[in-house]
Amino acid sequence: MSEVPYFVDLQTATDIACATPLHLNTEFVSLDAAHGRVVSEDIASNVNDPPFDNSAMDGFAFLQSDSLEPPTTLSIIQTLQAGDHQTTQPLGRHQATRIMTGAPMPPGADSILPIELCQVSEDGTEVTLLEQGRPHFIRKKGENLVAGDVAITQGTTLTPAKIGLCATMGWPQVPVFQQAKIAIISTGDELKFPGEELKPHEIYESNSFGLAGLVEWMGHKAVRYPAVADSMDALRKLLDQASAECDLVLTSGGVSMGDWDFVRKIMEEEGDIHFWRVKIRPGSPPLFGLWKNTPLFGLPGNPASSHVVFRMLVTPYLRASMLGGGPRPMRLQVQLAENLRGDAKCLALRRITIDTSGKHPLAYSTGSQGSGNLNSMATADGLTLLHPGQPSNKGDWCEAILL
Repeated sequence: MSEVPYFVDLQTATDIACATPLHLNTEFVSLDAAHGRVVSEDIASNVNDPPFDNSAMDGFAFLQSDSLEPPTTLSIIQTLQAGDHQTTQPLGRHQATRIMTGAPMPPGADSILPIELCQVSEDGTEVTLLEQGRPHFIRKKGENLVAGDVAITQGTTLTPAKIGLCATMGWPQVPVFQQAKIAIISTGDELKFPGEELKPHEIYESNSFGLAGLVEWMGHKAVRYPAVADSMDALRKLLDQASAECDLVLTSGGVSMGDWDFVRKIMEEEGDIHFWRVKIRPGSPPLFGLWKNTPLFGLPGNPASSHVVFRMLVTPYLRASMLGGGPRPMRLQVQLAENLRGDAKCLALRRITIDTSGKHPLAYSTGSQGSGNLNSMATADGLTLLHPGQPSNKGDWCEAILL
């Protein structure tokens, strides 16, 4: 272990892991299936947007010069609506076209007045303009996008608005990163599947379920494997299977310094460790490396710690593998509403609720901060980012990450 970076800060750990990213291929998915996916190639518009000059209002189109001294009465020569395929007559002086929103502007017209600012004669042949025309009520060809313009760059997460933009640009399918298959393996003789009968000193296994939810939140596919007993042979067999079937392996438990921490031992003896232990609280024991050329994160076995380490280490790793795409954790400054425990050497990630009803966001502890207390994680709005030695008493300010 002497050559392995040991007890590194969070940024160093992130940099080391991200130097061995996942290699995700491109696939094309329909727009109906694209929400939340990450674009793998730049997307350029196939068309001009708008593709032609058109009206932004229901009203009348005419020459601006005919409306300079309102009220002005003009002859109505045609009616145009969106989607019309009829031949459009050009407008001359003292002529107007009844026009609907989205309809193409007739040749010669350079101004629009909405219908509520016009009066139409009883026989429908003339219109009186009550105000000057509005050139800005015309949507100009290509004013939003010109054909060939890149509007969505690789690494962009597709939101409803961006999916709508893809449709506007004429893309029925879009190139996105394939979803990674991520193996989740919990370790420990004491673990039982929820609902099974517990014998003395046994507990229900929860980490794989929480981690699977986090994997899916990041836009990937979770593959949960049965919990493995504390045995080098059993662990080796399951790691071999998971690394052959999946793109990334997440283990929980077995990464500390004890005699029964077999994930650490097997990675030391047979794997390729890139770092071990990180200066964060909770969650200091994690490791990262390769098992049979498949990236592997060894997460702590304590439930709160496994969630925190996923948020702080696995999330940026997956985002880097998608060129920055995927859910982006939000950060904000909060004022501590009570004393919290910092740490002299580690980044303190305390679970907090955040009250935004007052002048400043106030942060409250969710209760016991023990690394085995998953309830304090389930009720949290965020995590503090208390740097080593940073004051953490009531009234102090710190940065927090929203969950």
